[in-house]
Amino acid sequence: MSMVGFPLLLIPLAIYNIIVFLMPSVSLADPVLKLTLMSGTEWPVTLSDMLLALGIVLLLFEIIKGARPGAKFLTDHLLSLIIFGAAAAEFVLWPRFGTSTYFLLALLAMADFLSGITLRARRGMAPAVSGRAARVPMEAPEPQFEPVPKPSAPVAAPAPAPAPVEPIQPKVTPADAASAAPSPVVASPELQPGNGAPSAPDTPPR
Repeated sequence: MSMVGFPLLLIPLAIYNIIVFLMPSVSLADPVLKLTLMSGTEWPVTLSDMLLALGIVLLLFEIIKGARPGAKFLTDHLLSLIIFGAAAAEFVLWPRFGTSTYFLLALLAMADFLSGITLRARRGMAPAVSGRAARVPMEAPEPQFEPVPKPSAPVAAPAPAPAPVEPIQPKVTPADAASAAPSPVVASPELQPGNGAPSAPDTPPR
């Protein structure tokens, strides 16, 4: 894998230089082909239009390539700056490069350089992601739930104290009460006073 990416905007600029230096008889303003649109209008496509369209498409590829993490290094931005500086110098110094077509190509080279610097600065502020994690999309973190503690073995509740047992009172009916009443004590007639029974001598005989 190459450590330095090839600047794609060099392709349309190199084609323009080849036409100017090696094919001076070729005109960039002459139509190369004519396309008939659905409206019926003929659109003459010139070599300048083709170079500009190629430059725009390659700029799009450069931006996509630079948006990937770790895709461009500092050397790539330096090459883009050199290409833009050389295109600007040719536009200002050489008469055959002073055209609107070459100016727009140089402007595309400047856009490539500035977009690469901007993407690198934004990538520097974001946390670095490398390796396989850079290709795997970030997923929303799943909510974490605390584990529910398992119920412990049930503890037997202490047995309630037995209630005091009250003595059972027998149910007494009126008939039972009458039968259970004590009978009157009848004194012996011998022991009644006035019966003439001699009382026992108080003093013993001599």
